Amino acid sequence: MFTDESFGLQALGWMATIFIFTLGFLIIFLIGVYIADVTQTKQAIRRNYPVIGHFRYYFEHIGTFFRQYFFTMDREEMPFNRAQRSWVYRAAKDIDNTVAFGSTRDLKPSGSVLFVNTAFPTLGKDAVNCIPVVIGENSAKVPFTAHSFFNISGMSYGAISKPAVQALSYGAQKASAWMNTGEGGLSPFHLEGGADIVFQLGTAKYGARDKDGNLSDEKLREIAKHETVRMFEIKMSQGAKPGKGGMLPAAKVDEEISEIRGIPAHTDSISPNRHVELENNDNLIDMINHIRKVTGKPVGFKAVLGDKTWLKEFLDAVNKRGKEYAPDFITIDSADGGTGAAPMSLLDYVGLPISESLPMAIDSINQAGLRDRIKVIASGKLINPAEVAWALCVGADFITSARGFMFSLGCIQALQCHENTCPTGITTHNKKLQSGLVAEQKSTRVANYIKNMGYEVGLIAHSCGVRSPRELSRRHARIVQDNGTSTTLADIYPDIKLESVKMDKTA
Repeated sequence: MFTDESFGLQALGWMATIFIFTLGFLIIFLIGVYIADVTQTKQAIRRNYPVIGHFRYYFEHIGTFFRQYFFTMDREEMPFNRAQRSWVYRAAKDIDNTVAFGSTRDLKPSGSVLFVNTAFPTLGKDAVNCIPVVIGENSAKVPFTAHSFFNISGMSYGAISKPAVQALSYGAQKASAWMNTGEGGLSPFHLEGGADIVFQLGTAKYGARDKDGNLSDEKLREIAKHETVRMFEIKMSQGAKPGKGGMLPAAKVDEEISEIRGIPAHTDSISPNRHVELENNDNLIDMINHIRKVTGKPVGFKAVLGDKTWLKEFLDAVNKRGKEYAPDFITIDSADGGTGAAPMSLLDYVGLPISESLPMAIDSINQAGLRDRIKVIASGKLINPAEVAWALCVGADFITSARGFMFSLGCIQALQCHENTCPTGITTHNKKLQSGLVAEQKSTRVANYIKNMGYEVGLIAHSCGVRSPRELSRRHARIVQDNGTSTTLADIYPDIKLESVKMDKTA
Protein backbone atom coordinates (compact mmCIF):
# COMPACT_ATOMS: atom_id res chain seq x y z
CA MET A 1 0.00 0.00 0.00
CA PHE A 2 1.39 3.40 -1.01
CA THR A 3 1.90 6.13 1.53
CA ASP A 4 1.53 9.75 0.51
CA GLU A 5 5.27 10.13 0.81
CA SER A 6 6.13 7.10 -1.34
CA PHE A 7 3.56 8.07 -3.96
CA GLY A 8 4.98 11.58 -4.14
CA LEU A 9 8.51 10.21 -4.60
CA GLN A 10 7.32 7.85 -7.33
CA ALA A 11 5.48 10.66 -9.15
CA LEU A 12 8.60 12.78 -8.91
CA GLY A 13 10.58 9.92 -10.42
CA TRP A 14 8.10 9.65 -13.30
CA MET A 15 8.35 13.36 -13.96
CA ALA A 16 12.15 13.18 -13.91
CA THR A 17 12.10 10.26 -16.36
CA ILE A 18 9.72 12.09 -18.72
CA PHE A 19 11.91 15.21 -18.52
CA ILE A 20 15.07 13.22 -19.31
CA PHE A 21 13.43 11.46 -22.26
CA THR A 22 12.05 14.78 -23.57
CA LEU A 23 15.40 16.48 -23.16
CA GLY A 24 17.14 13.61 -24.90
CA PHE A 25 14.68 13.70 -27.78
CA LEU A 26 15.11 17.48 -28.08
CA ILE A 27 18.92 17.14 -28.13
CA ILE A 28 18.75 14.44 -30.82
CA PHE A 29 16.31 16.59 -32.82
CA LEU A 30 18.58 19.65 -32.59
CA ILE A 31 21.59 17.58 -33.63
CA GLY A 32 19.61 16.42 -36.68
CA VAL A 33 18.65 20.02 -37.52
CA TYR A 34 22.29 21.10 -37.07
CA ILE A 35 23.56 18.41 -39.45
CA ALA A 36 20.83 19.22 -41.99
CA ASP A 37 21.63 22.93 -41.83
CA VAL A 38 25.42 22.70 -42.19
CA THR A 39 25.21 20.19 -45.03
CA GLN A 40 22.56 21.95 -47.15
CA THR A 41 23.76 24.49 -49.73
CA LYS A 42 20.59 26.44 -50.60
CA GLN A 43 20.39 28.91 -47.70
CA ALA A 44 23.47 30.75 -46.44
CA ILE A 45 21.86 31.82 -43.15
CA ARG A 46 21.10 28.24 -42.12
CA ARG A 47 24.52 27.00 -43.24
CA ASN A 48 26.45 29.72 -41.37
CA TYR A 49 24.18 29.83 -38.33
CA PRO A 50 22.77 26.31 -37.93
CA VAL A 51 19.67 25.87 -35.74
CA ILE A 52 19.39 29.52 -34.63
CA GLY A 53 19.15 30.64 -38.27
CA HIS A 54 15.62 29.21 -38.35
CA PHE A 55 14.46 31.93 -35.98
CA ARG A 56 15.07 34.50 -38.69
CA TYR A 57 12.29 33.01 -40.84
CA TYR A 58 9.96 32.68 -37.85
CA PHE A 59 10.48 36.31 -36.82
CA GLU A 60 9.97 37.43 -40.41
CA HIS A 61 6.61 35.62 -40.44
CA ILE A 62 5.30 36.89 -37.10
CA GLY A 63 6.63 40.39 -37.81
CA THR A 64 3.63 40.95 -40.10
CA PHE A 65 1.25 40.51 -37.19
CA PHE A 66 3.33 42.54 -34.73
CA ARG A 67 3.38 45.45 -37.20
CA GLN A 68 -0.37 45.16 -37.74
CA TYR A 69 -1.35 45.20 -34.08
CA PHE A 70 1.42 47.02 -32.23
CA PHE A 71 3.62 49.24 -34.36
CA THR A 72 1.74 50.78 -37.31
CA MET A 73 -0.36 53.91 -36.88
CA ASP A 74 -4.05 53.91 -37.83
CA ARG A 75 -3.36 55.38 -41.29
CA GLU A 76 -0.10 53.62 -42.19
CA GLU A 77 -0.81 49.98 -42.95
CA MET A 78 -1.19 48.54 -46.46
CA PRO A 79 -3.11 47.49 -48.45
CA PHE A 80 -5.84 48.71 -46.08
CA ASN A 81 -5.02 50.64 -42.94
CA ARG A 82 -6.63 50.19 -39.54
CA ALA A 83 -8.88 53.24 -39.94
CA GLN A 84 -10.33 51.91 -43.20
CA ARG A 85 -10.92 48.45 -41.78
CA SER A 86 -12.38 49.77 -38.54
CA TRP A 87 -15.02 51.75 -40.41
CA VAL A 88 -16.14 48.60 -42.25
CA TYR A 89 -16.16 46.51 -39.06
CA ARG A 90 -18.30 49.05 -37.24
CA ALA A 91 -20.62 49.56 -40.18
CA ALA A 92 -21.08 45.79 -40.53
CA LYS A 93 -21.90 45.50 -36.82
CA ASP A 94 -24.25 48.49 -37.17
CA ILE A 95 -22.62 50.38 -34.31
CA ASP A 96 -21.78 54.06 -33.99
CA ASN A 97 -19.04 55.19 -36.39
CA THR A 98 -18.37 58.65 -34.98
CA VAL A 99 -14.88 59.67 -33.81
CA ALA A 100 -13.68 62.35 -31.39
CA PHE A 101 -11.10 65.14 -31.32
CA GLY A 102 -10.60 65.57 -35.05
CA SER A 103 -9.44 63.58 -38.03
CA THR A 104 -6.23 61.52 -38.07
CA ARG A 105 -6.14 61.76 -41.87
CA ASP A 106 -3.37 63.88 -43.36
CA LEU A 107 -5.10 66.31 -45.72
CA LYS A 108 -1.92 67.71 -47.29
CA PRO A 109 -0.59 64.97 -49.62
CA SER A 110 -1.13 65.47 -53.33
CA GLY A 111 -4.09 63.47 -54.58
CA SER A 112 -6.12 63.68 -51.37
CA VAL A 113 -9.86 64.03 -51.94
CA LEU A 114 -11.99 66.72 -50.29
CA PHE A 115 -15.71 67.32 -50.79
CA VAL A 116 -17.21 70.74 -51.43
CA ASN A 117 -19.77 71.41 -48.73
CA THR A 118 -22.40 74.10 -49.16
CA ALA A 119 -23.55 76.78 -46.76
CA PHE A 120 -27.09 75.41 -47.08
CA PRO A 121 -26.95 71.61 -46.83
CA THR A 122 -29.91 69.42 -47.75
CA LEU A 123 -32.40 68.94 -44.92
CA GLY A 124 -33.47 65.45 -44.00
CA LYS A 125 -37.04 66.13 -45.11
CA ASP A 126 -35.77 67.03 -48.59
CA ALA A 127 -33.54 63.98 -49.02
CA VAL A 128 -34.61 61.33 -51.54
CA ASN A 129 -33.75 57.68 -51.81
CA CYS A 130 -31.49 56.65 -54.67
CA ILE A 131 -33.54 56.03 -57.78
CA PRO A 132 -33.04 52.55 -59.28
CA VAL A 133 -31.02 52.38 -62.50
CA VAL A 134 -32.05 50.20 -65.44
CA ILE A 135 -29.26 48.33 -67.25
CA GLY A 136 -29.88 47.05 -70.78
CA GLU A 137 -33.17 48.93 -71.16
CA ASN A 138 -32.98 49.26 -74.94
CA SER A 139 -30.93 46.19 -75.80
CA ALA A 140 -31.73 43.18 -73.61
CA LYS A 141 -34.99 41.21 -73.68
CA VAL A 142 -34.87 41.14 -69.87
CA PRO A 143 -33.34 44.42 -68.59
CA PHE A 144 -32.12 44.61 -65.01
CA THR A 145 -33.37 47.24 -62.58
CA ALA A 146 -30.57 47.67 -60.02
CA HIS A 147 -31.58 49.20 -56.69
CA SER A 148 -28.25 49.58 -54.86
CA PHE A 149 -25.32 51.69 -56.06
CA PHE A 150 -22.96 49.63 -53.84
CA ASN A 151 -22.64 45.93 -54.68
CA ILE A 152 -20.49 42.81 -54.23
CA SER A 153 -17.65 42.30 -56.70
CA GLY A 154 -16.50 38.97 -58.13
CA MET A 155 -15.30 36.32 -55.68
CA SER A 156 -15.41 32.73 -56.91
CA TYR A 157 -16.71 29.80 -54.92
CA GLY A 158 -13.52 27.85 -54.34
CA ALA A 159 -11.49 31.00 -53.86
CA ILE A 160 -13.82 31.80 -50.96
CA SER A 161 -15.57 29.23 -48.82
CA LYS A 162 -19.12 27.89 -48.86
CA PRO A 163 -20.25 29.78 -45.73
CA ALA A 164 -18.70 32.99 -47.10
CA VAL A 165 -20.67 32.69 -50.36
CA GLN A 166 -23.84 31.87 -48.44
CA ALA A 167 -23.42 34.88 -46.14
CA LEU A 168 -22.86 37.20 -49.10
CA SER A 169 -25.86 35.81 -50.97
CA TYR A 170 -28.27 36.22 -48.05
CA GLY A 171 -26.79 39.60 -47.11
CA ALA A 172 -27.07 40.99 -50.64
CA GLN A 173 -30.69 39.86 -50.82
CA LYS A 174 -31.51 41.60 -47.54
CA ALA A 175 -29.99 44.85 -48.84
CA SER A 176 -31.37 44.63 -52.42
CA ALA A 177 -27.83 44.54 -53.82
CA TRP A 178 -26.27 42.27 -56.42
CA MET A 179 -23.38 39.84 -56.04
CA ASN A 180 -20.94 38.81 -58.75
CA THR A 181 -20.08 35.10 -59.01
CA GLY A 182 -16.45 35.64 -59.92
CA GLU A 183 -15.01 33.48 -62.69
CA GLY A 184 -15.53 30.18 -60.81
CA GLY A 185 -19.04 29.52 -62.09
CA LEU A 186 -22.51 29.64 -60.58
CA SER A 187 -22.74 27.52 -57.42
CA PRO A 188 -25.92 26.52 -55.51
CA PHE A 189 -24.64 28.71 -52.69
CA HIS A 190 -24.77 31.84 -54.87
CA LEU A 191 -28.43 31.11 -55.59
CA GLU A 192 -29.34 30.05 -52.07
CA GLY A 193 -29.96 33.49 -50.63
CA GLY A 194 -32.06 34.76 -53.53
CA ALA A 195 -29.83 37.76 -54.28
CA ASP A 196 -29.51 39.32 -57.74
CA ILE A 197 -26.58 37.64 -59.52
CA VAL A 198 -24.07 38.85 -62.09
CA PHE A 199 -22.53 35.82 -63.78
CA GLN A 200 -18.88 36.41 -64.60
CA LEU A 201 -17.44 34.63 -67.62
CA GLY A 202 -13.71 34.15 -67.12
CA THR A 203 -11.15 33.09 -69.67
CA ALA A 204 -11.62 29.39 -68.83
CA LYS A 205 -15.41 29.71 -69.31
CA TYR A 206 -16.04 27.96 -65.98
CA GLY A 207 -19.69 26.98 -65.67
CA ALA A 208 -20.46 27.91 -69.29
CA ARG A 209 -18.08 25.64 -71.23
CA ASP A 210 -18.49 22.46 -73.21
CA LYS A 211 -16.33 19.39 -72.68
CA ASP A 212 -13.62 20.91 -74.91
CA GLY A 213 -13.52 24.19 -72.96
CA ASN A 214 -15.35 26.27 -75.56
CA LEU A 215 -18.23 28.63 -74.77
CA SER A 216 -21.48 26.66 -74.69
CA ASP A 217 -24.74 28.32 -75.72
CA GLU A 218 -26.63 25.52 -73.98
CA LYS A 219 -24.90 26.24 -70.68
CA LEU A 220 -25.50 29.98 -71.11
CA ARG A 221 -29.22 29.35 -71.56
CA GLU A 222 -29.31 27.13 -68.47
CA ILE A 223 -27.67 29.86 -66.41
CA ALA A 224 -29.96 32.56 -67.81
CA LYS A 225 -33.05 30.50 -66.87
CA HIS A 226 -32.40 31.38 -63.24
CA GLU A 227 -34.53 34.46 -62.67
CA THR A 228 -32.05 35.91 -60.18
CA VAL A 229 -29.19 35.79 -62.71
CA ARG A 230 -29.60 39.34 -63.98
CA MET A 231 -26.48 40.09 -66.08
CA PHE A 232 -23.42 38.52 -67.68
CA GLU A 233 -19.94 40.01 -67.33
CA ILE A 234 -17.04 39.02 -69.58
CA LYS A 235 -13.90 39.21 -67.49
CA MET A 236 -11.06 40.44 -69.66
CA SER A 237 -8.76 41.33 -66.75
CA GLN A 238 -8.88 42.11 -63.04
CA GLY A 239 -6.88 44.25 -60.65
CA ALA A 240 -5.10 41.33 -59.00
CA LYS A 241 -3.59 39.98 -62.18
CA PRO A 242 -4.11 42.06 -65.33
CA GLY A 243 -2.79 40.10 -68.29
CA LYS A 244 -2.42 36.81 -66.42
CA GLY A 245 -4.50 33.67 -66.27
CA GLY A 246 -4.53 31.26 -63.39
CA MET A 247 -4.17 27.62 -62.40
CA LEU A 248 -6.53 25.74 -60.13
CA PRO A 249 -4.44 22.87 -58.72
CA ALA A 250 -5.80 19.34 -58.88
CA ALA A 251 -6.00 19.15 -55.08
CA LYS A 252 -8.73 21.82 -55.12
CA VAL A 253 -10.75 20.29 -57.97
CA ASP A 254 -13.01 17.97 -55.97
CA GLU A 255 -16.23 16.49 -57.35
CA GLU A 256 -18.28 19.54 -56.35
CA ILE A 257 -15.92 22.07 -57.97
CA SER A 258 -15.68 19.81 -61.02
CA GLU A 259 -19.48 19.84 -61.43
CA ILE A 260 -19.84 23.61 -60.93
CA ARG A 261 -17.00 24.61 -63.22
CA GLY A 262 -17.42 21.89 -65.84
CA ILE A 263 -13.86 20.57 -65.63
CA PRO A 264 -12.39 17.11 -64.95
CA ALA A 265 -12.08 16.26 -61.26
CA HIS A 266 -8.67 15.94 -59.58
CA THR A 267 -6.90 17.54 -62.54
CA ASP A 268 -5.05 20.87 -62.81
CA SER A 269 -7.20 23.46 -64.58
CA ILE A 270 -5.39 26.26 -66.39
CA SER A 271 -7.05 29.56 -67.33
CA PRO A 272 -5.49 31.34 -70.33
CA ASN A 273 -4.46 34.97 -69.87
CA ARG A 274 -7.24 36.09 -72.22
CA HIS A 275 -10.27 34.67 -73.98
CA VAL A 276 -8.67 32.80 -76.87
CA GLU A 277 -11.38 33.93 -79.31
CA LEU A 278 -10.84 37.62 -78.53
CA GLU A 279 -8.07 38.94 -80.74
CA ASN A 280 -9.48 42.39 -81.51
CA ASN A 281 -12.32 44.80 -80.74
CA ASP A 282 -14.65 43.32 -83.34
CA ASN A 283 -14.30 39.92 -81.66
CA LEU A 284 -15.23 41.47 -78.32
CA ILE A 285 -18.29 43.20 -79.80
CA ASP A 286 -19.32 39.89 -81.40
CA MET A 287 -19.04 38.02 -78.09
CA ILE A 288 -21.02 40.67 -76.18
CA ASN A 289 -23.87 40.60 -78.67
CA HIS A 290 -23.84 36.81 -79.04
CA ILE A 291 -24.19 36.27 -75.27
CA ARG A 292 -26.90 38.95 -75.08
CA LYS A 293 -28.83 37.27 -77.91
CA VAL A 294 -28.51 33.79 -76.37
CA THR A 295 -29.39 34.81 -72.80
CA GLY A 296 -31.69 37.78 -73.37
CA LYS A 297 -29.99 39.59 -70.50
CA PRO A 298 -27.64 42.60 -70.22
CA VAL A 299 -23.99 41.90 -71.06
CA GLY A 300 -20.84 43.91 -70.38
CA PHE A 301 -17.19 43.38 -69.65
CA LYS A 302 -14.64 43.98 -66.91
CA ALA A 303 -11.18 45.34 -67.67
CA VAL A 304 -8.16 47.01 -66.12
CA LEU A 305 -7.24 50.01 -68.28
CA GLY A 306 -3.61 50.44 -69.24
CA ASP A 307 -3.38 51.42 -72.89
CA LYS A 308 -5.18 54.78 -73.05
CA THR A 309 -5.99 54.40 -76.73
CA TRP A 310 -7.65 50.98 -76.52
CA LEU A 311 -10.99 52.04 -75.03
CA LYS A 312 -11.38 54.85 -77.59
CA GLU A 313 -10.68 52.39 -80.41
CA PHE A 314 -13.22 49.96 -78.97
CA LEU A 315 -15.90 52.65 -78.72
CA ASP A 316 -15.14 53.80 -82.28
CA ALA A 317 -15.65 50.20 -83.42
CA VAL A 318 -19.01 50.13 -81.61
CA ASN A 319 -20.16 53.35 -83.27
CA LYS A 320 -19.10 52.02 -86.64
CA ARG A 321 -21.63 49.19 -86.22
CA GLY A 322 -24.29 51.16 -84.35
CA LYS A 323 -25.25 51.99 -80.76
CA GLU A 324 -27.30 48.83 -80.46
CA TYR A 325 -24.06 46.82 -80.49
CA ALA A 326 -22.63 48.58 -77.43
CA PRO A 327 -22.08 46.70 -74.17
CA ASP A 328 -24.70 47.40 -71.51
CA PHE A 329 -22.01 48.15 -68.94
CA ILE A 330 -18.26 48.35 -68.48
CA THR A 331 -16.65 47.49 -65.15
CA ILE A 332 -13.46 49.49 -64.62
CA ASP A 333 -11.08 47.60 -62.34
CA SER A 334 -7.66 49.02 -61.59
CA ALA A 335 -4.19 48.62 -60.17
CA ASP A 336 -5.83 49.32 -56.80
CA GLY A 337 -7.67 45.98 -57.06
CA GLY A 338 -6.33 42.66 -55.95
CA THR A 339 -8.59 40.34 -53.94
CA GLY A 340 -6.98 37.30 -55.50
CA ALA A 341 -3.40 36.19 -54.91
CA ALA A 342 -1.10 37.18 -57.77
CA PRO A 343 2.56 37.82 -58.65
CA MET A 344 3.91 40.93 -56.91
CA SER A 345 5.14 42.34 -60.22
CA LEU A 346 1.55 42.49 -61.48
CA LEU A 347 0.00 43.67 -58.23
CA ASP A 348 2.54 46.47 -57.79
CA TYR A 349 3.28 47.68 -61.30
CA VAL A 350 0.66 46.78 -63.92
CA GLY A 351 -2.49 48.75 -64.73
CA LEU A 352 -3.66 52.29 -64.06
CA PRO A 353 -5.00 53.30 -60.63
CA ILE A 354 -8.72 53.96 -60.37
CA SER A 355 -8.08 57.69 -59.83
CA GLU A 356 -6.82 57.89 -63.41
CA SER A 357 -8.68 55.10 -65.21
CA LEU A 358 -12.24 55.87 -64.04
CA PRO A 359 -12.37 59.53 -65.24
CA MET A 360 -10.62 58.53 -68.44
CA ALA A 361 -13.16 55.77 -69.15
CA ILE A 362 -16.20 57.93 -68.43
CA ASP A 363 -14.86 60.80 -70.55
CA SER A 364 -14.12 58.41 -73.42
CA ILE A 365 -17.66 57.00 -73.31
CA ASN A 366 -19.13 60.50 -73.22
CA GLN A 367 -17.00 61.69 -76.12
CA ALA A 368 -18.13 58.66 -78.14
CA GLY A 369 -21.77 59.63 -77.52
CA LEU A 370 -22.50 56.32 -75.79
CA ARG A 371 -23.05 57.42 -72.19
CA ASP A 372 -26.80 56.85 -72.48
CA ARG A 373 -26.14 53.23 -73.56
CA ILE A 374 -23.23 52.15 -71.35
CA LYS A 375 -23.40 52.10 -67.56
CA VAL A 376 -20.07 52.32 -65.71
CA ILE A 377 -19.19 50.21 -62.68
CA ALA A 378 -16.14 51.25 -60.62
CA SER A 379 -14.06 48.66 -58.79
CA GLY A 380 -10.74 48.74 -56.97
CA LYS A 381 -10.14 49.48 -53.27
CA LEU A 382 -13.35 51.48 -52.82
CA ILE A 383 -14.47 50.30 -49.38
CA ASN A 384 -15.24 53.47 -47.38
CA PRO A 385 -17.93 56.16 -47.97
CA ALA A 386 -15.50 58.87 -49.16
CA GLU A 387 -14.03 56.56 -51.83
CA VAL A 388 -17.48 55.53 -53.03
CA ALA A 389 -18.70 59.15 -53.04
CA TRP A 390 -15.62 60.13 -55.09
CA ALA A 391 -16.48 57.48 -57.72
CA LEU A 392 -20.06 58.79 -57.91
CA CYS A 393 -18.71 62.34 -58.32
CA VAL A 394 -16.52 61.21 -61.20
CA GLY A 395 -19.60 59.73 -62.88
CA ALA A 396 -19.78 56.04 -62.01
CA ASP A 397 -23.25 54.50 -61.95
CA PHE A 398 -22.29 51.73 -59.51
CA ILE A 399 -19.43 50.74 -57.24
CA THR A 400 -18.49 47.15 -56.45
CA SER A 401 -16.17 45.89 -53.75
CA ALA A 402 -14.73 42.48 -52.86
CA ARG A 403 -12.29 43.17 -50.03
CA GLY A 404 -14.73 45.51 -48.30
CA PHE A 405 -17.21 42.66 -48.08
CA MET A 406 -14.48 40.31 -46.89
CA PHE A 407 -13.92 42.73 -44.00
CA SER A 408 -17.69 42.74 -43.33
CA LEU A 409 -17.43 38.94 -42.99
CA GLY A 410 -14.67 39.34 -40.40
CA CYS A 411 -11.46 39.31 -42.49
CA ILE A 412 -8.51 40.54 -40.39
CA GLN A 413 -6.12 41.07 -43.33
CA ALA A 414 -3.95 38.14 -42.28
CA LEU A 415 -2.63 38.00 -45.89
CA GLN A 416 -3.04 34.20 -46.04
CA CYS A 417 -5.73 34.04 -48.74
CA HIS A 418 -3.71 31.68 -50.94
CA GLU A 419 -2.44 29.36 -48.18
CA ASN A 420 -5.67 27.60 -47.10
CA THR A 421 -5.06 28.85 -43.56
CA CYS A 422 -7.43 31.85 -43.43
CA PRO A 423 -8.11 32.27 -39.69
CA THR A 424 -11.61 33.68 -40.27
CA GLY A 425 -12.84 30.88 -42.56
CA ILE A 426 -13.35 33.09 -45.62
CA THR A 427 -10.69 31.84 -48.05
CA THR A 428 -10.03 28.34 -46.78
CA HIS A 429 -11.28 24.82 -47.54
CA ASN A 430 -10.39 23.72 -43.99
CA LYS A 431 -13.73 22.67 -42.47
CA LYS A 432 -12.59 23.45 -38.95
CA LEU A 433 -11.64 27.02 -39.90
CA GLN A 434 -14.82 27.41 -41.94
CA SER A 435 -16.89 26.49 -38.89
CA GLY A 436 -15.96 29.83 -37.33
CA LEU A 437 -17.90 31.66 -40.06
CA VAL A 438 -21.63 31.34 -39.35
CA ALA A 439 -23.36 32.40 -42.57
CA GLU A 440 -26.67 33.42 -40.99
CA GLN A 441 -25.00 35.79 -38.54
CA LYS A 442 -22.53 37.21 -41.05
CA SER A 443 -25.24 37.85 -43.66
CA THR A 444 -26.67 40.51 -41.35
CA ARG A 445 -23.27 42.19 -41.25
CA VAL A 446 -23.11 42.18 -45.06
CA ALA A 447 -26.53 43.87 -45.21
CA ASN A 448 -25.53 46.37 -42.50
CA TYR A 449 -22.40 47.29 -44.45
CA ILE A 450 -24.43 48.11 -47.56
CA LYS A 451 -27.04 50.00 -45.55
CA ASN A 452 -24.49 52.11 -43.67
CA MET A 453 -22.52 52.76 -46.85
CA GLY A 454 -25.65 54.23 -48.39
CA TYR A 455 -26.33 56.28 -45.29
CA GLU A 456 -22.86 57.83 -45.00
CA VAL A 457 -22.48 58.51 -48.73
CA GLY A 458 -25.84 60.23 -48.32
CA LEU A 459 -24.37 62.36 -45.51
CA ILE A 460 -21.62 63.53 -47.87
CA ALA A 461 -24.17 64.24 -50.60
CA HIS A 462 -26.37 66.28 -48.27
CA SER A 463 -23.35 68.26 -47.05
CA CYS A 464 -22.70 69.11 -50.69
CA GLY A 465 -26.27 70.35 -51.08
CA VAL A 466 -27.75 67.58 -53.23
CA ARG A 467 -30.66 65.31 -52.34
CA SER A 468 -29.12 61.89 -52.97
CA PRO A 469 -25.77 60.26 -53.78
CA ARG A 470 -26.60 59.90 -57.48
CA GLU A 471 -26.77 63.69 -57.82
CA LEU A 472 -23.11 64.11 -56.86
CA SER A 473 -21.02 65.48 -59.73
CA ARG A 474 -17.44 66.53 -60.43
CA ARG A 475 -17.94 70.01 -59.01
CA HIS A 476 -18.55 68.41 -55.58
CA ALA A 477 -15.07 66.86 -55.20
CA ARG A 478 -11.69 68.57 -54.98
CA ILE A 479 -8.24 67.04 -55.36
CA VAL A 480 -5.20 68.37 -53.50
CA GLN A 481 -2.46 69.41 -55.94
CA ASP A 482 1.35 69.38 -55.60
CA ASN A 483 1.38 73.00 -54.41
CA GLY A 484 -0.97 72.20 -51.51
CA THR A 485 -4.07 73.84 -52.97
CA SER A 486 -7.09 71.85 -54.16
CA THR A 487 -8.89 71.83 -57.50
CA THR A 488 -12.32 70.45 -58.37
CA LEU A 489 -12.67 67.39 -60.55
CA ALA A 490 -14.61 69.58 -62.97
CA ASP A 491 -11.48 71.75 -63.41
CA ILE A 492 -9.18 68.75 -63.86
CA TYR A 493 -11.52 67.07 -66.37
CA PRO A 494 -13.30 70.08 -67.96
CA ASP A 495 -14.45 68.61 -71.25
CA ILE A 496 -17.41 66.61 -70.00
CA LYS A 497 -20.48 68.11 -68.32
CA LEU A 498 -21.82 65.28 -66.18
CA GLU A 499 -24.48 67.22 -64.29
CA SER A 500 -26.82 67.06 -67.28
CA VAL A 501 -26.69 63.26 -67.56
CA LYS A 502 -27.05 62.38 -63.88
CA MET A 503 -30.82 62.11 -63.98
CA ASP A 504 -30.93 60.79 -67.55
CA LYS A 505 -29.22 57.58 -66.48
CA THR A 506 -31.79 56.75 -63.81
CA ALA A 507 -34.99 54.80 -64.22
